[in-house]
Amino acid sequence: MKTWFTALLICCFSVPSWAGQFKTIKDIEVHYSAFNSTFLTPEIARSYKLKRSSHLAILNISLLDMSQAGKPATAGKISGIAKNLIGQSRQLNFREIQEGDAIYYLAEFSISEEENISFNIDIDAGNKGKGTLKFTQKFYVEE
Repeated sequence: MKTWFTALLICCFSVPSWAGQFKTIKDIEVHYSAFNSTFLTPEIARSYKLKRSSHLAILNISLLDMSQAGKPATAGKISGIAKNLIGQSRQLNFREIQEGDAIYYLAEFSISEEENISFNIDIDAGNKGKGTLKFTQKFYVEE
């Protein structure tokens, strides 16, 4: 079952990498992807204690160490806020998931139909890099 989750996360990262959904902060490459929680199968959501709902989305962040050969995953401290266009803020609570050599940080948050959400994420990977990731994404509720 964990293999399916890994495959899903790899798929989430493969398409965004073409679109350039990563940011370089010193020696860290920060990859990010936000998607509706219904994209997860019920089994995967249950195994990682994630809720599936048309009104919930997941932000997935991973940190890669560019100073090492092969850019291995590296741990860090991630915190942030999601804010909609009318100024409603949601604190993002990230959970670290380690699976083999991979490290992911996942946060769940609520969404509304055609809602634009601005993310302000603080990344702290110690001496490897500290900085802020900012991006905006529009979400759609699946009925």
